Amino acid sequence: MSAAGALRAVSRRAPALLHDRQFRRYWTGQSVSFLGDEITFLALPLAAVLVLHADAAQMGWLSMAGLMPALLFSMAAGAWADGRGDRRSIMIAADLGRAALMVSVPLVYAFGGLTLFQLYAVAFAIGTLAVVFDVCNATLFVSLVKPEQYVEGNSLGNGSRAFSFVAGPSAGGLLVQVLAAPVALLVDGLSYLVSAATLSRISPEEPPAAVPEKGHFSAGLRFIGRNPVLRALVASAATVNFFNFIFHTLVVLYAVKALGLSAGTLGAVVGAGAVGGVLGAVLTGRIVRRIGIGPAVVLGTFGFPAPLVLVPLAGGPKAAVLALLFTSEFLSGFGLMLLDIGSGSIQAAVVPNELRSRVSGAFRTVNYGMRPLGALLGGLLGTAIGLRPTLWIATVGGALSLLWLLPSPVPRMRRLPDKAVLADRAGAAAEAAQREADAQPEADAQPEGARP
Repeated sequence: MSAAGALRAVSRRAPALLHDRQFRRYWTGQSVSFLGDEITFLALPLAAVLVLHADAAQMGWLSMAGLMPALLFSMAAGAWADGRGDRRSIMIAADLGRAALMVSVPLVYAFGGLTLFQLYAVAFAIGTLAVVFDVCNATLFVSLVKPEQYVEGNSLGNGSRAFSFVAGPSAGGLLVQVLAAPVALLVDGLSYLVSAATLSRISPEEPPAAVPEKGHFSAGLRFIGRNPVLRALVASAATVNFFNFIFHTLVVLYAVKALGLSAGTLGAVVGAGAVGGVLGAVLTGRIVRRIGIGPAVVLGTFGFPAPLVLVPLAGGPKAAVLALLFTSEFLSGFGLMLLDIGSGSIQAAVVPNELRSRVSGAFRTVNYGMRPLGALLGGLLGTAIGLRPTLWIATVGGALSLLWLLPSPVPRMRRLPDKAVLADRAGAAAEAAQREADAQPEADAQPEGARP
């Protein structure tokens, strides 16, 4: 087969969404940005540990600085974004701001002035711009993807993120060893520029801006509170995030100090283990079709945190330690894809367009807001009772997040709730019908007027 024929064969087998130019550009930019984020996820804490010799408490403060904006600003950012029509431009500005912040770290390091305070400030500012970007992204996604393609679209996005779990830590560990941790952050700065460039080349038809009215700010939180599916999802996600960030605050310190892993080895182990994430992204669609969207979310909710118990269990010969860490990351990555793809698709289906950014903001406030609290508690517990006991608490606690879902409607959901996808349209149609009925009382007797 010729090279051109091979390319055509690959193109025919590619997911349908990747044949759409606008989605393909959007997905490409996000994929590159995910890769840069994973390099930073390893390089930033390693800069604190290896360059500035941070202890457990200082690592907790660093994690909390990056995560606190989700708690402080998500609802306000969601309300503001829903009141604007052009979310794409906001996302581009957020990408450019994050690129500049990333470049500031190696620049100051080159002149010998890097401090923990600067890392705290950069982490906080990047976290703030990430909040703005993500609440807008919730609306941009449904502007590019049809409801029947939500699982496919989320699978592609999370598949890219899973691939970044493979390549990012490995590349990050190598860059840290070759260039030093602060310099490795330049790669993430470049990834934000790529994301901004690809977003500038799409022009989706976004939902119109919502008109601010009484209760505009808290409408997303009220919607979640009234919806039993979203209520269970956010409670479960908040719990797993709280315990997972106790874990992530200390796992790099534990791997380096207690298990004696080098930066390169740590990056390779985490990256190799994240192959499970790629496999999970590829297989989630099939699993959803086989067991249903709700059971897939339940399986992922347990399958993501439970394997992490192997990390504090690790000990003995180095080969055994590496095998346990690899297995933990592989299984956890697989579970994470099931959880994120399934949960993201359900959220896309049940949230009305005019509320998307506000619901996303409220969801992030409760869900991501647990992350800085977990990070802070992780640092405090790691100092008070030690790294390994704290990791046991984090991993067992995360697995218990499943208890929120079991009594909810989620385990019984076999497919995305199509009626809920159209709930906002149906509500608008019902209001229009009521206004017409009020204007024409004689129509009340018509049977057709009673149709939903």
